[in-house]
Amino acid sequence: MSSTILPATGLVPSQIEVDDADSPHKHPFLMALGERVRALRARRGMTRKALAMATDVSERHLANLEYGVGNASILILLQVAGALQCSLAELLGDVTTRSPEWLLIRELLEHRDEDTLRRARVAIGELLGTGGDHGSGGRVRSSRVALVGLRGAGKSTLGAMLAEDLGFPFVELSREIEKFAGCSVSEIQALYGQNAYRRYERRALEETIQIYEDAVIATPGGLVSDPATFNLLLAHCTTVWLQAEPEHHMARVVAQGDMRPMKASREAMEDLKSILAGRAAFYSKAELRVNTSAQPLTDTFGLLRRSVREALGLQQHA
Repeated sequence: MSSTILPATGLVPSQIEVDDADSPHKHPFLMALGERVRALRARRGMTRKALAMATDVSERHLANLEYGVGNASILILLQVAGALQCSLAELLGDVTTRSPEWLLIRELLEHRDEDTLRRARVAIGELLGTGGDHGSGGRVRSSRVALVGLRGAGKSTLGAMLAEDLGFPFVELSREIEKFAGCSVSEIQALYGQNAYRRYERRALEETIQIYEDAVIATPGGLVSDPATFNLLLAHCTTVWLQAEPEHHMARVVAQGDMRPMKASREAMEDLKSILAGRAAFYSKAELRVNTSAQPLTDTFGLLRRSVREALGLQQHA
């Protein structure tokens, strides 16, 4: 049986009548949310009555919220956050709002442009000893070359060619992940889920960085979706985004024998375009980029080879 939300309060009717702060049925998240509301209200020096007037929500409903009883709607929480002059993230307990230092750092970075944020990220990496973007600010570039991009961009083909040219080992991170797990990538995701796969991916990258000082690494297309793993890659590798048009991504995947994304499927193409659009902002953090759709394979490799050799300060032999 569904409950109706009262527009004026954002609370379920049955919950409005529950005022017992010691109810054993309260959800831990709602209790923690209520504690944060009380703490923020105290920090602002506001009484519950003053908060009620500022939000146009009754004191009783706010009391239920603060004691973890009232399951308030998102609009009510927005009103409360506005009155307390905090972000909704702070109200909900985002990790970057849990201490004064986090909050002060957030305030310093808010509304900064992408280049400023990148320089801040690199500086923080250097401060913490986790590295930054190699080649920035005069730092020596890593001779581990990591190729990023969506599946079908040419990472395996061009990566193997580049490794042979440079005399470096070639590492396909997907194969290293499978070694850790003892099964295929598809089996990892089917049996253990996406979170387990991401953990294996992180471990595989950590070991690759530890073992190889020089290497060409072909990374899985979705690696950029985990910020911690992508930070590790940016800090310890010279990164190259292999770009391609969506149609070329699709054609190459089908040519590899994967018939799931059927070439004629409009829905599959739209999904691919959506994924590419969602990841492009992260792929663009790579230091170098090569368009693999603009010319034949031989010419594309020539561009990649020249770009990488120049970045690493290597001689451009014939």
